[in-house]
Amino acid sequence: MKFAPVVLSSLLFAAAQAAAQAPAECPSLPASSGLKWQQHVQSDFLLCRASTEDGREVLSLMLSARDPAIPLSRSLRQEKGSFAGESLYWYQPDLGGQQPPGYAERRISVIKLDKGRYAQIALYPGSTQELGSLQQLAQGMSLTPSAVAAGR
Repeated sequence: MKFAPVVLSSLLFAAAQAAAQAPAECPSLPASSGLKWQQHVQSDFLLCRASTEDGREVLSLMLSARDPAIPLSRSLRQEKGSFAGESLYWYQPDLGGQQPPGYAERRISVIKLDKGRYAQIALYPGSTQELGSLQQLAQGMSLTPSAVAAGR
């Protein structure tokens, strides 16, 4: 009977490896954006960071099964927008009263996509014009598996 635990542990190990190799992908970025994703996959979330050609991070997206529970104060509410077909409000991040360079253009939002799925999006633009472009980019993103596979 010592054989059964060995087989069971081997099967569990193989299943864990298969799950780790399951394709979790960031949404596609338009080639014209000049941005590239850096993707970090963990067991309970996917973190996507979009950077410019010179390496400056301008957008981060975390997809998770857990609510990030970030307090978004109505006093920091800015523009109305959308992401993955869901309406949202963009907020200035609460940095405890600190306002580092570029703070006025920074934005964050959290969206409940469906039962047990959340998206946290943060924008780090270098200008007001870039903020508008990043908000348009976020609005056009799709998280459907077929859209990710098709490069949309």
